Amino acid sequence: MAKIILTGDRPTGRLHVGHYVGSLKRRVELQNSGEFDKIFIMIADAQALTDNADNPEKVRQNIIEVALDYLACGLDPQKATIFIQSQVPELTELSFYYMNLVTVSRLQRNPTVKNEIQMRNFETSIPVGFFTYPISQAADITAFRATTVPVGEDQLPMIEQTREIVRKFNQVYGETLVEPEAVIPENATCQRLPGTDGKAKMSKSLGNCIYLADTAEELKQKVMNMYTDPNHIRVSDPGCVEGNTVFTYLDAFCKEEYFAKYLPEYAGLDALKEHYQKGGLGDVKIKRFLNAVLEEELAPIRERRLELGDQIPEIYEMLRRGSEEARKVAAETLADVKRAMRINYFEDAALIREQAERFANK
Repeated sequence: MAKIILTGDRPTGRLHVGHYVGSLKRRVELQNSGEFDKIFIMIADAQALTDNADNPEKVRQNIIEVALDYLACGLDPQKATIFIQSQVPELTELSFYYMNLVTVSRLQRNPTVKNEIQMRNFETSIPVGFFTYPISQAADITAFRATTVPVGEDQLPMIEQTREIVRKFNQVYGETLVEPEAVIPENATCQRLPGTDGKAKMSKSLGNCIYLADTAEELKQKVMNMYTDPNHIRVSDPGCVEGNTVFTYLDAFCKEEYFAKYLPEYAGLDALKEHYQKGGLGDVKIKRFLNAVLEEELAPIRERRLELGDQIPEIYEMLRRGSEEARKVAAETLADVKRAMRINYFEDAALIREQAERFANK
């Protein structure tokens, strides 16, 4: 069986460092590993519209922002098919068929759906499209026969629901769909990077994001205002590293060589943490170190993004070609699904002949 990846992002804004450590960096590694036969990367605009239906321009404008972030991080259209979800209508038809395989109560029990509904304060006013997102995601994954889906830990319930839909379909209609496996970041810190204010979720609406497109000055300002240990008032005070956003980011981004370059007096991150916990290490010093670490990681992305800004027509053309390629693959899967469901009436010569004979003999 071919090894295929399907992954993507909602175009509701520029991508941030949470996206980068949680999925983008890993996608580039998988893309360049040579282990996969095909990689599909989707800009999920149709899904973004489920809770932005009254503001389609927000989604429209951010298509190019996400595409720029993808390319700046190292995703290569020569190695991966980058496409726009709404330009592959076969995904909608697959979703419609899968809806018959899932109950309302099962959707209501999905932890990811429950959390997202609560976060958006939908309560009883849940858009149907948003509520049925797990079914739409199952269509996205199965349309490309994905065997591997890189996700954060919070998305695991969505992948499990896809697996349930695949098993149900294959049980009812015969072996047709591929059951995917989830891949989560190996570094647990990267699975859900907190916001700069220490809140559990980095969110555009909360204003606590460090964006991949941020300038060096914007990055520095955000890092220097970052949440640390509120009880670490004086340099001499012992500090806590658990729940300290600066150390969480260092866990996600720091490499051994950065100490030799910027903090040679420390053997590594464990030694830095130990000093902070004993007291005698100020927040400003560790924030300056984190800023240097993030600048090392993000400066090449920022510079590449600025260069790509001069190639906008070419990037739209790349997305058009990717969408056309994705549609061809999805159409093949849809044809297999309709054949399995026995609703491929016009290509079923045996059915037409049988019905013709039946009525001719009356």
